Amino acid sequence: MRLEGKTAIIIGAGQSPGEGMGNGRATALRFAQEGARIMAVDRNLESAEETVAVVKKAGGDCFAFEADVTKEATLAAAIAAGHKRWGHIDILHYNVGVSLAGGDAPLLNFTEEAFDHLCAVNLRGVIMACKHVIPIMRQQRSGAIIMISSLAALENYPYVGYKATKAAMIAFMQQVAIHNAEFGIRANAILPGLMETPMAIEPRVRASGKSHQEVVAERNTRVPLRHKMGTAWDVANAALFLASDEANFITGVPLLVDGGGAINIGTHPNPTYQHQ
Repeated sequence: MRLEGKTAIIIGAGQSPGEGMGNGRATALRFAQEGARIMAVDRNLESAEETVAVVKKAGGDCFAFEADVTKEATLAAAIAAGHKRWGHIDILHYNVGVSLAGGDAPLLNFTEEAFDHLCAVNLRGVIMACKHVIPIMRQQRSGAIIMISSLAALENYPYVGYKATKAAMIAFMQQVAIHNAEFGIRANAILPGLMETPMAIEPRVRASGKSHQEVVAERNTRVPLRHKMGTAWDVANAALFLASDEANFITGVPLLVDGGGAINIGTHPNPTYQHQ
């Protein structure tokens, strides 16, 4: 019960269609298993409600809220609703990101429209969420903020929007950490590498014309650790640690959850970039 008595807003707690479980849903379930009360926020209310059902089936306390991260007002409403319901907000977990499905591309094919969309979802959303939660956390003089970035922020990655926004998220996280340390607020980021989640696999199945099994097998070969991708549970367990009091003296850290991907950069003769 590492989060007993704590409250958590998880933005992006639904998930994309496809096989398996996504990072947001796994994190909601993991936090609830450890005693937290959860607000499952997603632009797809039906998907958020599915997360609520999974959490409640496991005995957790969870409710859904609809919000679009590209609209500041809906993020403000979500945070206000959580504060009204609980009286305090202990954890903000921002688990939203888009790449190929949002029009991402190499530089020469990249468009203004794709840039604006990816910036709004991957970066502006987390900035606006923090804008509205930090005053609450400052007043209570405590809080943990977790952002899901990506190994793509560090590695040789060809798609402009995802790399740029996920790298910028790390810089923003560190700014939040240092500017709010005196208030007892901690901010950290998780950088997943190759993950076997619906968001990661399904767009690549559609784009490549390959089977689900073929895409999974190809990605597995590029992971140094056991030649096996990580799962949503690996991200959820990292988030649990950063949200808990066990990480009480940790702030401003980009935590790699990548099976050794960051130390393997440049060693593959024909790298294919299919992260998260």
